[in-house]
Amino acid sequence: MKALLRASFAGPYVTVQDGGRPGRMRFGVPASGGMDRLALAAANLALGNPAGAPVVEISRGGLVLDCLEGALSLAVAGGGFILESRGEKLGAWRVLSLRAGERLAIRPGPWGSWCYLAFAGQLRAPVWLGSQATHALSGLGGGVIRSGQEIAVDDAEIRAELAGAIPCPVLARPRHRLRVVLGPQDRFFPAAALESFLTARYRLTESYDRMGVRLAGPSVTPEGALSIPSEAILRGSVQVAGDGVPTILLADHQTTGGYPKIATVVSADLDSLAQLRPRDGVGFEAVSPDRAVALARQRAAAERAYLAALARHTATATAGGKTLPR
Repeated sequence: MKALLRASFAGPYVTVQDGGRPGRMRFGVPASGGMDRLALAAANLALGNPAGAPVVEISRGGLVLDCLEGALSLAVAGGGFILESRGEKLGAWRVLSLRAGERLAIRPGPWGSWCYLAFAGQLRAPVWLGSQATHALSGLGGGVIRSGQEIAVDDAEIRAELAGAIPCPVLARPRHRLRVVLGPQDRFFPAAALESFLTARYRLTESYDRMGVRLAGPSVTPEGALSIPSEAILRGSVQVAGDGVPTILLADHQTTGGYPKIATVVSADLDSLAQLRPRDGVGFEAVSPDRAVALARQRAAAERAYLAALARHTATATAGGKTLPR
C-alpha cells in the first residue's frame, strides 16, 4: 500500500538524508548524511528499517505533515522536539501512526537542533551517486522538502506493535565541552591565540547550516597562513579565516579548503555538537591523537550496544514476543 503525505509547512533545511555518501570525497563529493547520525539510526531501527535507510531530517524550523491517503507508522528521534497529533502533544523519540485525514506537526522543544522522521515503508526520493542523502546547498540527492510538496511512501505499513517511546540515551544529548586535537595548522597561531581558544567560552551563532557553524568569541587570528595550499578537510575541522573567527565544519562541508585549521573536533563529539543551538555556549579541551582514537572507540562501542538493544526490542515486538522495558 502507498501512503501519500503533504508537507503543509516545512522550515529551512528539511531534507531527505540517509547514512551518507562515503568514499567520494576524493572526487569532490561531500559525504552529507545526517547531522546527528545516532538519532538517524535510532529512528530507523525503532521501525525495523536498516540503520542507514532514508529519512527526513528536520531542523528547528519544524515540519507539518498531512496524510492525504493510506496509513503508516512513523518514528521520530533526535533532540527534544515536540510532536502534535490527534490533539495530543508528545515528545520526540517515539513511534506513532498517521492515517488519511490526520496531521502530524513536529516543532522544536526544549533542546536540540535536528530530528529524524523515519517511515514504515520505502520513502520515494531520487538517488544520486548511490545515496539519497541530500547535499542541501545544491539540492542533489533525495532533495529538499518544501512547503506544499507531496511525499510518497511505498509499501507503507502500520506497525502497531512498535508504538510507544524510543529510549533516548545520554549519548544523544548536546555537549558543551568539545574535545579537540590541535592542528594540523596550529603552528600558524601564536601561543596566546591557542591558549585563548582552549580557555575561552564561545557561542554558536546564527550563521549555522548543514555546511558549518561560525562561532562568536575571542579572535584567534593566524599569522602568515592564508596562502597555504588547499588540502582535504573533515567534518569537525575548525577553520579560521583572516578575520580570526573559528568555523566548525559539519555534514555538508566542502572536501578541500585552504584556511588554516586550528583544531579538529574528535568524531566522538560530533553528533552532540550538532544538537547545540545558536547562542549555546561551547568550550574546547585539547586531547592527544591517541586519546581521540580511544574516545572514538568508546563512543562506537556505546553506540553499538544502544542500537543493538533497540534492534532486539524491535525484533521481539515484531515477532509478538514480550516487549523489553523502555
